[in-house]
Amino acid sequence: MSTYVPFPADGFATGWFTWDGQHREDLTVLWENEAWTVSGVVGREQVQYILRLSPTWQVRQFILFRDLDEPDLWLATDGGGRWGEMNGAHRVELDGCYDIDLACTPFTRSLPIHRLPLHVGHTADLTVIEVDVETLAVVPVQRRYTRVDTHRWQVATDALDAIDEFEVDQHGLVLDQTGAFRRTL
Repeated sequence: MSTYVPFPADGFATGWFTWDGQHREDLTVLWENEAWTVSGVVGREQVQYILRLSPTWQVRQFILFRDLDEPDLWLATDGGGRWGEMNGAHRVELDGCYDIDLACTPFTRSLPIHRLPLHVGHTADLTVIEVDVETLAVVPVQRRYTRVDTHRWQVATDALDAIDEFEVDQHGLVLDQTGAFRRTL
């Protein structure tokens, strides 16, 4: 098992194009107030998402902006797998989830990779929150993460039938996701 190089404290920027090169996502990772703040601006879906992550890459907050100045969706967790909306409403159906998965970005695939202490050939089954940025539907789904090689991973989705395989960089971020995204920087 190898560890990934930490992000520089003064920030890190990267991005992806959709596979056809028509749309771009810009991503920044910043260390602020003793935690990571990740911001992604996704051109195709015309959304911005913000994730507040603990120093060990556990999601604390997820905020999604579409076409308003105020967030369209704002979820937070207590760190123990209990989720709620920022208005205080407990989202019982999301309890037990630790990660967020957005189909519009490869970044969210990197969240568990930073936390999972998997050796090559080992697998972890996770329940993650899948967010549909168009409808704001939020549902728990199963994902199976397998470390294929030091910097190569597989993620099984869609009832664990469809498999995405991709390489990650020295920071554990997805490089290219065949048929979906190409890394720009």
